[in-house]
Amino acid sequence: MRFKRVAAVAAAATLALGLAACGGDDGDEGTGAGSKSFAAGSTMEKLNKAQKIKIGTKFDQPGFGLKGLSGKPEGFDVEVAKIIVKELGIPEDKIEWVETPSKVREDVIVNGTVDLVAATYTINDKRKERIAFAGPYYEAGQNILVKKDDTTITGPDSFKDGTKKVCSVTGSTPAENIKKYVKDVATQVVLFDTYDKCRDALKGGQVDAVTTDNVILLGYIAKDEASFKLAGDNFTKEPYGIGVKKEDTDFRNFVNDTLEKAFGDGSWKKAWDDTAGKFGAELGNPPTVNRY
Repeated sequence: MRFKRVAAVAAAATLALGLAACGGDDGDEGTGAGSKSFAAGSTMEKLNKAQKIKIGTKFDQPGFGLKGLSGKPEGFDVEVAKIIVKELGIPEDKIEWVETPSKVREDVIVNGTVDLVAATYTINDKRKERIAFAGPYYEAGQNILVKKDDTTITGPDSFKDGTKKVCSVTGSTPAENIKKYVKDVATQVVLFDTYDKCRDALKGGQVDAVTTDNVILLGYIAKDEASFKLAGDNFTKEPYGIGVKKEDTDFRNFVNDTLEKAFGDGSWKKAWDDTAGKFGAELGNPPTVNRY
């Protein structure tokens, strides 16, 4: 009898373990390689099996990618990237965040330093020559940040007289855009590797303005309303995308599918409301994903 009871307990334990293993197949929590199934040899399968991922983002942009007290970046780009990671079945604590300034975004993708880039990354044809984009997942617009008491700069045309300096970031779309409005690029356009340095230069009087996308500038204003304001309206449209390797169509399609799912299930809006939405910028309707 004692033998039968032991055998019964062992059988029950085996059954329970089997049921538990089966119960993990739905993948809702994204916490294990066995919770998701992807095509053999795909980037999705490789990342899922490895149970880790490297993501390039900014560390200096309030609301989108700003390194927080935890030592990890926080913001809308970061939260969108986390949505993708969850769909891959990888736990958040297995993400390695790699600081990725504008000038190196294509390089880190091409060289395989990261698996994807979410870094206020404007989709354009020049960048598509080296990498591919999923998305867009947001459309920003370029604007100008000035000191609170400045009434001389009202928009990009204010730089045409050649007397004012404007700061932006090396390798960024805003840096290229503003060159169309200045009289002398060499003396008027000041470039740094991060927008924090531009902000500091504006506050210190080394430049008269900073230009980049409105949502980034609104983040700086939210942190120092007494010092800064926007000068005029947005003067471009900047669709933000997720950068991946150019030849990896399957991965790009997966990210596009994930973005569209996030648009519909509320996670995209929640990501915005919890981050950049706190600065007063409008989210608008979900953009149409460009499946080129």
